[in-house]
Amino acid sequence: MTEKIFNKYLAATASLLFFFAIGMKVYLILTFPKIMDWNYYQLKKIDPAKDEFTFVVFGDNKNSTKTFDNLIKKVNKEDPLFAIDVGDLVFDGQKDRYRLFLKQIKNSTNPLLTVIGNHEIMDNGRGNYYDIFGRFYYAFSAGESYFIILDDANEKNLDPWQFAWLKKNLQIGQNYKHRFVFMHVPLYDPRTAEGRTGHSLKNLRFAKRLNDLFDRSRVTMLFTSHIHAYFRGIWGKTPYIITGGAGAELAGDNPNHYFYHYLTVQVSDHGVSYKVIKLNSPDFNMFDRISHDVWMYIYAFFAIHIYGVVLFLSLIYLTAYFLFIKLFASKKSGAS
Repeated sequence: MTEKIFNKYLAATASLLFFFAIGMKVYLILTFPKIMDWNYYQLKKIDPAKDEFTFVVFGDNKNSTKTFDNLIKKVNKEDPLFAIDVGDLVFDGQKDRYRLFLKQIKNSTNPLLTVIGNHEIMDNGRGNYYDIFGRFYYAFSAGESYFIILDDANEKNLDPWQFAWLKKNLQIGQNYKHRFVFMHVPLYDPRTAEGRTGHSLKNLRFAKRLNDLFDRSRVTMLFTSHIHAYFRGIWGKTPYIITGGAGAELAGDNPNHYFYHYLTVQVSDHGVSYKVIKLNSPDFNMFDRISHDVWMYIYAFFAIHIYGVVLFLSLIYLTAYFLFIKLFASKKSGAS
């Protein structure tokens, strides 16, 4: 008798959880943040008349929770003119992933701009990105600085229309003292021998063409991410910084490159200065790195899919209850 009551109690609980999870899934679909042209409205918050200011750059948070939340808190204290996320905002392009990212950046007290990365276009996510953030490439100015944001999320090249637009905007940028360019995938991988592809643009001929254009246009700094690390150097005549330390799994164990961080960029009459702000990172041993990455993705999965998990588990139990427990009980009573 006690066993029957216990099973019925579990079935009733599973049924409640099942319908609760369905209700929450429907609720989340119907209440997805009604945000359009995010970057457009963020740009309207930036004072274009400021000559001296700080801006912040980071990339590759990829639905990280604890590290990225901590980064946002620290950036708020910097009080920059704006911050810019250089792509891989999410693990893939599903709407639920964007919901978590939007929830996190709502805590930002400064204008926050985005660059589209290769993970944003996964699972047909390019349309979701456009619906929320707007144009894939755009430009703006602040004081004597011109900023150009590009879309190389295909990891190969820029389409002909974007390339023509880029040349036009680099020409406009000549009227300014500084020209900053942002794109997710770097021209080259600094860890790879010259003339060979790495975790960078796969079309080396186009990468060289783009590099030559940046050289001729005297780009002040090219910011990229994609590689989960920090690197700084020069490609041709173009200085670059790779900043991929906003929360995604780190790509190696060299303490000079593989750590969580963001950049502050100070623009003044004296020039431009760059500072790396380090965040807490896992220890440089394999066990700590692997356990950190596994826990990070498990935590993010449940943060995004908790109601789906409840729905699945309650459905599994209800199926087992009606197919096995009830069936077994009916057979047992029939036999007796």
